[in-house]
Amino acid sequence: MDLRAYSKMFLSYLFCVLIQVMVFNNINIGTLGVTPLFYVLFILMMPYEVPAWFQLILGFILGWTVDVFCDTPGLHAASSVLMTYARTKVLEVIAPRDGYENGTHPYLMVMGFDWFLRYSIPLIFIHHSAYFMLDSFGFDNFSRTLLKIICTGLCTELFIIFSQYIAYRK
Repeated sequence: MDLRAYSKMFLSYLFCVLIQVMVFNNINIGTLGVTPLFYVLFILMMPYEVPAWFQLILGFILGWTVDVFCDTPGLHAASSVLMTYARTKVLEVIAPRDGYENGTHPYLMVMGFDWFLRYSIPLIFIHHSAYFMLDSFGFDNFSRTLLKIICTGLCTELFIIFSQYIAYRK
């Protein structure tokens, strides 16, 4: 990867954090208090060529930054690192027969809708499960926590798909 690719990643990092902090943190849907965690888009859109160790560092920095703005000490950082770790495993499982081409990104318009759903849904639900389980700090009221994971995950997935159609039109 060259300097241009890293600067593009930095800009997408800034975009995801700013949109999360300034827009999505002010959205509170329904009685469950569903707030889409849109910042996970940065982890989903990282190029394939980024080394795994650097992905984990970026995932931690992303989560920590959101933690600072949301006053949630470590929740977003831990969830983001877990999602980033799982990302490499999910990419291995759903890899095309020939592998991923250098210079391509896991965008919806590049890889296709079905592939993108098989990629993003498990990662979003891993992130949200870790986040809400750590937030509730136990299995008390498990059904409410599970409902919150599902509703927030679906809402986040819809916003991410919508953003893909807006940002990466052919």
